Amino acid sequence: MTSEGPELREPDLPRTAKVRPKALRTGWTTGTCASAAARAAALHLATGEPQSWVEVGLPSGRRVTFAVERAEELRPGRTEAVVVKDAGDDPDVTHGAQLTATVSWSAAPGIVLHGGVGVGVVTRPGLGLELGGPAINPVPRKMITQAVAEVVDLSSRGVDVTISVPDGEQRARKTTNAKLGILGGISILGTTGIVRPFSTASWRASVEQAVAVAAAQGEQAVVLCTGGRTERGAMALMPQLPSVCFIEVGDFTGAALRRAVEHGVGRVVFVGMVGKLTKLASGVLMTHYTRSKVDTTVLADITRAVGGPASVADEVAGANTARHAYELWEAAGLLPTAGLELCRRVVDVMERFTDHRVTAEAAMVDFTGGTVVASAGGGLLP
Repeated sequence: MTSEGPELREPDLPRTAKVRPKALRTGWTTGTCASAAARAAALHLATGEPQSWVEVGLPSGRRVTFAVERAEELRPGRTEAVVVKDAGDDPDVTHGAQLTATVSWSAAPGIVLHGGVGVGVVTRPGLGLELGGPAINPVPRKMITQAVAEVVDLSSRGVDVTISVPDGEQRARKTTNAKLGILGGISILGTTGIVRPFSTASWRASVEQAVAVAAAQGEQAVVLCTGGRTERGAMALMPQLPSVCFIEVGDFTGAALRRAVEHGVGRVVFVGMVGKLTKLASGVLMTHYTRSKVDTTVLADITRAVGGPASVADEVAGANTARHAYELWEAAGLLPTAGLELCRRVVDVMERFTDHRVTAEAAMVDFTGGTVVASAGGGLLP
């Protein structure tokens, strides 16, 4: 870090001149595959018939069909089904994993979800999940529940669902799970149900194209969102802007900013959660987790800058995740002021990166993606 702020960096991706890249395949999240396995096992349990194919719903409402690798009755009232994950062309350690759902009847109505072999156990705070519980994120939980509820009337019958991944513990060794406090296996993840090849040049090109399309329609502002939840939240925050202005930028903030300058788009808003904002405030414009990690010392510095106690700053410096730091701010009553300072630093990085040729704004949203916790820059944001 210099006196002018953090060094700005955006690693270049390899390019092949004059060769049109082949379109990359999207894939399916572990959450989607787990929901498909759960539906297959539930159908087998309810009908007595093993399933070769099942259809499940994504959070968007789209329906997709999966082949069932294996379906069997383990004993009367207990069935199991396996769906193999296809991550498309995204480099993903869970590609080819056997997402396994074991479903059995239970006495009380409703569904109880368990983590089995190869699904990690949450042992540290900051992940938004219950300590001691399985590392199955909220959206996959909803998808699994929906998949089973379409087969079984959960108001009158009860089922236990256990999600497991036979080689999940071995696969997890190639991830940062252990460092985050997720032990014994992989996480069941996903917010849209779809895996896009975020770390590829083609996704970067799609972001650049989206900026160009907005500019071609005469729009003078674009809103960069890190994912589907933040995009939906941003649209609700800024209903005055047409949908073409909202770009799911993934990890390619730097590429989007360069195109905004090139096409004369004068205002750029970044909407994200605390983790991505921290990376931007650190000067990292390419925010994929394999290329950069959240620097909690930045958040500790912000804690001190807004007058937080030294003890809290020390806790933030040692936080497990950016979300953990966020929770520490919240517990200490520092969230509004610390969030504002974080957003101010992001605005500064964005404007310096573009040589002040754009006016930047930044908003930090909560973990639903729909509520603004803090914002800086003014103008388009409420």
